[in-house]
Amino acid sequence: MRRIAIIGAGGAGKSTLARQLGEVLGIEVIHLDALFWKPGWVDTPRDEWAAIQRELVARDEWIIDGNYGGTMDIRLDAADTVLFLDASRWRCIYQVLKRRIQYHGKTRPDLDAGCPERIGWEFLQWIWTYPERKRPGILEKLTDISASVITLRSRRQVRAFLDDLGSDHPLVKPTNPETLEP
Repeated sequence: MRRIAIIGAGGAGKSTLARQLGEVLGIEVIHLDALFWKPGWVDTPRDEWAAIQRELVARDEWIIDGNYGGTMDIRLDAADTVLFLDASRWRCIYQVLKRRIQYHGKTRPDLDAGCPERIGWEFLQWIWTYPERKRPGILEKLTDISASVITLRSRRQVRAFLDDLGSDHPLVKPTNPETLEP
């Protein structure tokens, strides 16, 4: 588990899990939202976006969180592990609304500067329709890849997954107690 893709609906907890997993495993975390959105919520052109992701997945180790369905295959094909956060739409909507309040007028840690937190009707609609419109295609993609796929449906399952990766787990990099560096 050295090349990890984390996918799921908006508000499912992808960025939070990525940060937590990065701390446990000592692997760099890459938030796709921070790379895709330029200041003022300007998106990255499609060709450039695909090239950026091909460069990212060429690295030996990474944790990448984000969906971006048009380029998802790049990550799924390169990953050795895919974590699919299959949270309920109600949980996702709740988390997005909570995040909006928490970061009102500020930029989230997983976004580029110049992209203050916002929420739009289209985004809420995308989350609400995700189970019917996006999930079936993702499940199909996940059956056709060589990576290990782990589906986590609740915060309890996420906590249990992280707890299983305790400091004595063989995938966890040992830490030098003097420098606290891996």
